[in-house]
Amino acid sequence: MKIIALFGSIFAVIATATMASGAEAGTAPVLKTRVISADLEREAGAMSRMYNLCVGAGRANEGLRADWQRQLRRVREECGFRYIRFHGLFCDDMGVYFENKGRPVYNWQYIDELFDFLQSIGMKPFVELGFMPSGLASGSQTIFWYRGNVTPPRDYAKWEAFIAAFVQHCTERYGRDEVRSWYFEVWNEPNLDGFWMGNPAKKPYEEWSVGARAEYFKLYASTARAVKSVDQAYKVGGPATAGEGWIDETLAYCAETKAPIDFVSTHSYATMSGYLDENGNAGTVFSPDRESITAGVKKVRAKIDQSPFSHLPLHYTEWSASYTPSDPIHDNYVSAAFILDKIRHIGAAADSMSYWTFTDIFEEAGPRATPFHGGFGLLNYEDLAKPSFFAYQFLNRLGGTQLACSDADSFVCRDGAAVQALFWDFTITHPGPSVINQVYYVQDHPAKSLPATELKLSGLKPGRYELAARQVGYRVNDVQSAWRDLGSPPQLTRTQVAALSQASSGAPVLVESVEIGADGRFTRQFAMRENDVWLVELRPL
Repeated sequence: MKIIALFGSIFAVIATATMASGAEAGTAPVLKTRVISADLEREAGAMSRMYNLCVGAGRANEGLRADWQRQLRRVREECGFRYIRFHGLFCDDMGVYFENKGRPVYNWQYIDELFDFLQSIGMKPFVELGFMPSGLASGSQTIFWYRGNVTPPRDYAKWEAFIAAFVQHCTERYGRDEVRSWYFEVWNEPNLDGFWMGNPAKKPYEEWSVGARAEYFKLYASTARAVKSVDQAYKVGGPATAGEGWIDETLAYCAETKAPIDFVSTHSYATMSGYLDENGNAGTVFSPDRESITAGVKKVRAKIDQSPFSHLPLHYTEWSASYTPSDPIHDNYVSAAFILDKIRHIGAAADSMSYWTFTDIFEEAGPRATPFHGGFGLLNYEDLAKPSFFAYQFLNRLGGTQLACSDADSFVCRDGAAVQALFWDFTITHPGPSVINQVYYVQDHPAKSLPATELKLSGLKPGRYELAARQVGYRVNDVQSAWRDLGSPPQLTRTQVAALSQASSGAPVLVESVEIGADGRFTRQFAMRENDVWLVELRPL
């Protein structure tokens, strides 16, 4: 037997903890062991991979950096992401458009460099068509440190020609069949004045949104026509709204005007209020609602099903625990269980859930000054894996066939004779609106112990297997706590980076050989705490 211990984390395969039937008065009851049972011969169907169809990133220009590309290669290999979506494809720092004596000049070299890299690692772009090149813009209003222009085109004919030229160039460079597998999404969060038209007069939202929505629909129809002018089979959609806005209106507009729409996209974050705060100054509060995000996805799915476009796929092209890249919940150990809870309970209601984002190389508020600043990323800017990374890595290790299992917070899968069980506890420990995330999640909050979880498998072929168990939770692959133990240094030495990398290596906490007898059964108990995540794998030797 070989047992590997990581960084003082106490892993125990523990004794039973059962409810004492008819306990004597005054004796505290012992809670029942949680039991997860699955039979390898009882299949529930193919394991859905909607969770890794797409992942988000900040902006296109960041994708030209070596560190960004290195990290994307890693999450592609370990987490299986297939598409990537980012802002700013047409920002001035991508050099795509200028005019010479009123004549448009297109330049695709930076886009080619970025898209070629995606092709080289087996990924595809989920193309967000925005923001507005300044040479085409009707105004000077911008957003973020990198000054993405958020105004409509001053000349829709030129915009439409520009989009058609871009799509035609992609067709010529990558081939029609390849581009038919892409998605073209029109703009980003046009229901927020920060992202669309601006609101310099500070009109009430309802008043502003009437004009903004009409202008967005004009942009949407123009852009969709341009994409379809190259190939009617190319997929275009929207409205890519914040907070699941404008869904009914977009479907009604497309039904009335016959504007093409091939998918619906929108965004959701698990906070109690707010939509846009790149600096995190307002303070965010994690939603106490266990159905946060999950209920919204199902509601949008129902809206589509009840519309004339009931066949349309639903893509959440942004989602996370918080909408600001200055929220320490993104670095915290609770994030892994949070992600798995949402993916499990959303199920087939969404065709993809694109986590925002894969990396902390993300500059909406400019370059970040500290290694753990609450960035969106699965990886921090020094390649250190956060607990959220392991949620996706563990999911990607699951086999292609899901087994029937009554436990609501687990996946049990098989890949031939091998079996994988991913299970977790998701407990909301945030105290509520009295404390903002920026205060709560920078503090040390040890996880409370829970009853053991017993994994019971049947239908295994007799013989020897390798058992490997991986864990994420408080002080286990918990890089934020490890950084805090170092005194939360604002900059890291190479020695500190190496230590933190080892503290979040994702190596198994248990590896051993087990013998499966003629009855084909395996039973083992695992210690469980609040927001712990376990991946247990049995593979024939």
